[in-house]
Amino acid sequence: MPAAKKDIFISAFFAALCVALFLLNPYASDGEGSKEKAQIIAVDNSNIMKVGLLLQGEQMLEVKILSGKFSGKTFRAQNILRAQMDLDKVFKEGDTVLVGIPHNANPDSSTLNAQDYYRTNWTVALACLFFLLLLAFAGMTGLKAVLSFIFSCAVIWKIVVPLCLEGVSPITVCLCAVCVLSAAIIFLVAGLTRKGLAAFAGTMAGVLASCVTGYIFSELFKINGAVMPYSQALLYSGFEHLSLPDIYIGAIFLSASGALMDLSMDVSAGMSELLHRNPNLPRAKLVESGFRIGRAVVGTMTTTLLLAYSGGYLTLMMTFSAQGVSPIDFINNPYVASECVKTLVGSFGLVLVAPFTALAGGFILKPNSKAR
Repeated sequence: MPAAKKDIFISAFFAALCVALFLLNPYASDGEGSKEKAQIIAVDNSNIMKVGLLLQGEQMLEVKILSGKFSGKTFRAQNILRAQMDLDKVFKEGDTVLVGIPHNANPDSSTLNAQDYYRTNWTVALACLFFLLLLAFAGMTGLKAVLSFIFSCAVIWKIVVPLCLEGVSPITVCLCAVCVLSAAIIFLVAGLTRKGLAAFAGTMAGVLASCVTGYIFSELFKINGAVMPYSQALLYSGFEHLSLPDIYIGAIFLSASGALMDLSMDVSAGMSELLHRNPNLPRAKLVESGFRIGRAVVGTMTTTLLLAYSGGYLTLMMTFSAQGVSPIDFINNPYVASECVKTLVGSFGLVLVAPFTALAGGFILKPNSKAR
């Protein structure tokens, strides 16, 4: 089959798979109402008081519903401020918000709950802009990258999260998800080729190494998983049976798998290009070149993980610095320790994935060569 037809076939297959995944509905509906888009047409801030830097009280609103069966209707709504800067928001006239509407709501007597700003439109617009840029730059490869991006979102939201909530081992679920996603992403972008197979083999070796080291060091560091955002709220939502340490371990190699795939594909693609330019290159030389490519890339990739993780905790580091916290207290803080484990375990997998891919590539890319 010509390469163009293969690309079209595999792209159509994954597009259909994405649609099928998004049609799954593993989340039970509360059956009490719906969430709709609304616009604020009047605001009353008389019941809000300032407590230091924070606001507390109740903001009364008048909103016009813009979607659903109540579209065009006007309701009263409330916005509760709990003096929590990360969760509180103060709406103003003209803002577009998300409101919860009971099925039996009455515009004359019901007071709705204004939950947050309505961000769906801008989220879709930003995603479309990213996809268009990717398509314009990379063409068919960009289209396959877009499909792999959507497929990854569908697998995590429609399969990984529901299975973990059902009590299935998060380590097993995340490991299976990484295997499926790695295969889908690598073979979708690289095609069903020896290059893709070598990258997949190297990725799996790195993921397994991250899984084992993550399990060991999360135990040694005594990290219970409660350092993850909303973990306590999750337990109190009726999911006391969940194991937060296992979820934390699964999240470690799930979050690091993208960097592992990137590095393994860099090494595999470089080795494939060398072999394309010199088909008579001995396997030993090919593997040696793979090691050199890996060494050149792994330094920047480990730093990439460090910057990606530490960026999310910049305010935590600033707070410790402002309070004059000593280095030993800083290192032993559970939030800092969890990030250290996450960063170093991910980097451990990265360091190993390069030689794993180089060795696998030597045998997969040139299976019948005599090592000379």
